[in-house]
Amino acid sequence: MGIMIKKPEHVAGSAAPAILIGLFVAFGGVLFGYDTGTIGGILAMPYWRKTFSTGYRNTEDGLLDVSPSQSSTIVSLLSAGTFFGALTAAPLADLLGRRLGMIVSTGVFSLGVILQTAATAIPLFVAGRFWAGFGVGLISAIIPLYQSETAPKWIRGAVVGCYQLAITIGLLIAAIVDNSSKDRDDTGSYRIPIAVQFAWSIIMVVGMLILPETPRYFIKVGKNEKAAKSLSRLRRLDVDHPALVEELAEIQANHEYELSLGKSSYIDCFKGTVGKRLATGCLLQSLQQLTGVNFIFYYGTSFFKNSGIQNGFTISIITGVINVCSTFPGLYLVEKWGRRPLLLFGAVGMFVCQYIVAIAGTVDPDNKATNQVLIAFVCIYIFFFASSWGPVAWVVTGELFPLKSRAKCLSMTTASNWLLNWAIAYSTPYMVNDGPGNANLQSKVFFVWGGFCLICCFFVWALIYETKGLSLEQVDELYSKCTKAWKSKAFRPTVSYAEVQEARGSVGGRHASLADIEADVGRKRSVAHVEGGPNSYGGEKAAYEV
Repeated sequence: MGIMIKKPEHVAGSAAPAILIGLFVAFGGVLFGYDTGTIGGILAMPYWRKTFSTGYRNTEDGLLDVSPSQSSTIVSLLSAGTFFGALTAAPLADLLGRRLGMIVSTGVFSLGVILQTAATAIPLFVAGRFWAGFGVGLISAIIPLYQSETAPKWIRGAVVGCYQLAITIGLLIAAIVDNSSKDRDDTGSYRIPIAVQFAWSIIMVVGMLILPETPRYFIKVGKNEKAAKSLSRLRRLDVDHPALVEELAEIQANHEYELSLGKSSYIDCFKGTVGKRLATGCLLQSLQQLTGVNFIFYYGTSFFKNSGIQNGFTISIITGVINVCSTFPGLYLVEKWGRRPLLLFGAVGMFVCQYIVAIAGTVDPDNKATNQVLIAFVCIYIFFFASSWGPVAWVVTGELFPLKSRAKCLSMTTASNWLLNWAIAYSTPYMVNDGPGNANLQSKVFFVWGGFCLICCFFVWALIYETKGLSLEQVDELYSKCTKAWKSKAFRPTVSYAEVQEARGSVGGRHASLADIEADVGRKRSVAHVEGGPNSYGGEKAAYEV
């Protein structure tokens, strides 16, 4: 196996359009990352603290500030908005389509930015946080959906993983902008970082007006001609090219097969293998948050200052740079190693780093050397997260579900991410800070995150299926045939859904299992092989695989 990720020689057409489109759509992650990252710096700005204070004084420096409960509300309201936004993404994406859904989502996000920019008191600022969060929640569910439905299977993981890369870039830009405006003694200190987000919105909307709708969405709503044109644009093939015709037929046949097994209501998302996949996706996204990464990006500046590290803003920029740079190895390894090995690698590495930080910060918290250990292993922890659980969680959830329920299930897995994001954002000040009613864990909080990283190891081994190199339709076959996640690496797809649809009538129709239908297809292939010679089947199909 070579070092480079190359397009398979038998794949027809060009992958460049689909890859470039997927990379541009990933830009929506900048909205997510920037809005998430900017609040930590704003909470530490002297002018913002004085302006939004209701009389509370910080016990560390004696300056006017918002109280821990107000800080929790301000930070967590974005996550509350994203939770409801993610749940709303499914009906929006199914009603308007993936492309128009992202445009509407960006509009909602911009409303929240307007409210935050105009605010001079907590109520309006919190309202802006909620609506910005609602827009981010919509975007965060629709973007992986769009990317998964357009990217070629041989590089789908890297393309969807670029969404996480964009998030990390947004976090880094937020840290830089916060650092550049923090010392201003006017409203520009916080309004400039917030208003910058209008630029991201404009770029996103202009781009989505040009890009195509996904072919799988057109198949879902019965617009097959538009699906062919969309796929033709993505693969740079004529609409009547055999490879394109075959890929489109496979998508349509898979969708019809799934619909023949049952409806696609929310209740049906919890049944059968789809229910198993939904549970896997929700747990994966929840555990991604419980690794503690957003503790660093939400409260890192304040935490480092309270730990005796004077320039918390600078440390935040350093962690942001590491977060961006470390995502690139993940984009490569997700296609070279696969999903399962990379997630296991990340979980073990994060577990070790979290416990070193927790032990060092607990044993001798006031020592300068201890502070250096804290910074070093927080940075190493970020490397492990950014190269594994950061991008791969979005990759796996984006390719788990059948077309009929993909938007609904993906919105629920994304909502799980945001629900835990909210819980962590809300509870962290009470867990870390001192004072009445607070746990005052300080560095001991890393024991909590480390414990969840250990749980991540067992979760990946038991429930994450290896989907590297499979089309979205072949993932359905994987789950119907392979009952144990740790055996999934040996799975090889053996029958196309176009053949399955043709064979259904002769083996019991709707109530026949996929195994029975496959056996019938195999018998027909054997007969054709005998009658037509050894080259009757297999060669042509392989030549048109995409």
